[in-house]
Amino acid sequence: MSDVLKTVKTPAWVDEFKAFIMRGNVVDLAVGVVIGAAFTGIVGSLVKDIITPVIGLLTGGVDFSNLFFILKGAPAPTLADAVKAGDDTINYGVFLNAVINFLIVAFAIFWMVRLISKLHKSPPLPVAAPTATESLLTEIRDLLKASQSSVVSAPTKQRDY
Repeated sequence: MSDVLKTVKTPAWVDEFKAFIMRGNVVDLAVGVVIGAAFTGIVGSLVKDIITPVIGLLTGGVDFSNLFFILKGAPAPTLADAVKAGDDTINYGVFLNAVINFLIVAFAIFWMVRLISKLHKSPPLPVAAPTATESLLTEIRDLLKASQSSVVSAPTKQRDY
């Protein structure tokens, strides 16, 4: 049985896939997705439990989720009643809630990223010492500048023709 396993070759793409998975940016992306999923719960609670009640208070308790048009069916006082009756509806209030939710989430993420960016300041990069070639070129440049300035400052005789 072990002889059979030794003769089975793995396809070349398996090694490529392993190399792809182990690259740093793929692992970083996976970590970002997991943290994003956890962050969704926090932001969802922020929107539902803190921000939405404040918006409801400011708008006089308007519930956007009950704003809808009935395309086909009998009039209904709420969206739940229309759905229960099997009416065809355009639920623009649910869409407005989704847009408001998106804007709040985007705003919260913007401020979180901004805060993290301010907290995480990258240290200045160390200045590398000049190489021997750079030092030599700097000396040559300085000597050329000095010789040009002495030539320019030397007195010249003016000839009268």
